[in-house]
Amino acid sequence: MTHTNSSPRAFITGAASGLGRELALRFARAGYRVCVADVNESRASEVVKELQALGTDAFFYRCDVSQDQDLANAPAAMEARWGGTDVLINNAGVAGGGPFDWLSMDDWHWMMNINFAGVLRGCRAFVPGMKNRGSGYIINIASMAGLLNPPGMSNYNVAKAAVVSLSETLQPELKPHGIGVSCVCPSFFKTNLGESLRTPDANTEKNMTKLLENSDLSAADIADAIFSAMQKGEFLVMPHEKARMAWDFKRANLDQHLEAQLILANQIRDRARRKD
Repeated sequence: MTHTNSSPRAFITGAASGLGRELALRFARAGYRVCVADVNESRASEVVKELQALGTDAFFYRCDVSQDQDLANAPAAMEARWGGTDVLINNAGVAGGGPFDWLSMDDWHWMMNINFAGVLRGCRAFVPGMKNRGSGYIINIASMAGLLNPPGMSNYNVAKAAVVSLSETLQPELKPHGIGVSCVCPSFFKTNLGESLRTPDANTEKNMTKLLENSDLSAADIADAIFSAMQKGEFLVMPHEKARMAWDFKRANLDQHLEAQLILANQIRDRARRKD
């Protein structure tokens, strides 16, 4: 596939691996030019090669989403290379959790700075340019954890719930400016999210590994669902069927949802074990 100067342009954070990589490939196959934004240059370079092998114009932009300046400078890098940005995908994130009182304030600051403020920085950086052009699309990767709030994951839940809230605020606010917004809430799926896991609890680590391995959907499946949702202009994207059912159950009866969460809460109480 040969791209031209009129091909749409996507900027994807955390694009060097996992869902970010699959999104880069999916958008490239649809004719997009793709910026692979990540902190891991060696992995990102491999993804850039994969994209170029598809005939895509792609480049690496070193981006640590926890740093204001990295994202503040990103629109200028896109402008210099391609004259602007059509799609922003705030995908970079980390994993964490454990019993609430075991988490330190450092654990909270780390999680909020990457999983929420990283998305906020991306939106703040790119919205002005999109407004000036009167067009654009923002895809924020949240999580079902931000909707269902399971016990034992307080800092992760709160960061992802903040992404949902920001996205829900921006969707109507930006629509009059020609900018679309989608908020993606996947459940766990096989990726390398576990590499970033920060928890004081050995059992949380064990459960995370199991959850990531046992998903019925792959990262490529979720990338397909996201691309399709963007084309339709859908706001809330929940790729996993069981998660959609859980969300419907919670909305229908919050008290029963909280009662059901007690099963997991009791397991956490019984199995929590501090890491050495």
